[in-house]
Amino acid sequence: MRIALMVLRKLYIVPFLFYKICVAAKHYDGDYMPGFLLAKKIAKHAIEAGNITLEVHGEENIPKEDGFIFYPNHQGLFDTLTFFSSCPKPFACVIKKEASKVILLKQVVEATGSLAIDREDIRQSMKVINQVAEEVKGGRNYLIFAEGHRSKEGNKLQEFKGGSFKAAQKAKCPIVPCALINSFVPFDEKSIRQVTVKLIYMKPLYYEEYASMKTGEIAEEVKRRIEETIRQYE
Repeated sequence: MRIALMVLRKLYIVPFLFYKICVAAKHYDGDYMPGFLLAKKIAKHAIEAGNITLEVHGEENIPKEDGFIFYPNHQGLFDTLTFFSSCPKPFACVIKKEASKVILLKQVVEATGSLAIDREDIRQSMKVINQVAEEVKGGRNYLIFAEGHRSKEGNKLQEFKGGSFKAAQKAKCPIVPCALINSFVPFDEKSIRQVTVKLIYMKPLYYEEYASMKTGEIAEEVKRRIEETIRQYE
């Protein structure tokens, strides 16, 4: 119902934006800034039309230098809209293979040089992780959902997968934990009532802080910090 509301309220601009993101996807040349700016515009229109208030905290914690990875909890398709709408720094995403086939999301993935991962295929997963690490070393920013699949228990987190942090470990880059609160509500509820979604950018973990940790330990620490932040802001 909310997606229909978004489309109806922005019907005057939806075809134009979809055309633009399709063109950006088709002509992607390695520069993810044009696709990111289009995705930001789409996200802002969607949030405005969807009767949603996005409350953002901690923007000052986003590293000033590029070459970092966001690690948020995962609640659903609306999650990426919160980041595109609010983040001042361009980034690409690592998303599951199935989601990369969803219309519009598919075009955004292609336009931003984002990567689809098949968690059932270990070889393909490692190839994506290695590619992310190399690109982050080169100054690209990424967003990775360490839970793999979205939580179906509201603001309660699932296990964070240690393998998701191999990219950061290989790149020796800042890890930026991010807490999403009620991001599941807009697309899970069969309602168009006003809803507030919160996104908190948390203080980064720099390589010096996690260099001696195993990936499973990093995952647990990031999860712990996010859970603590959710309790603080709920």
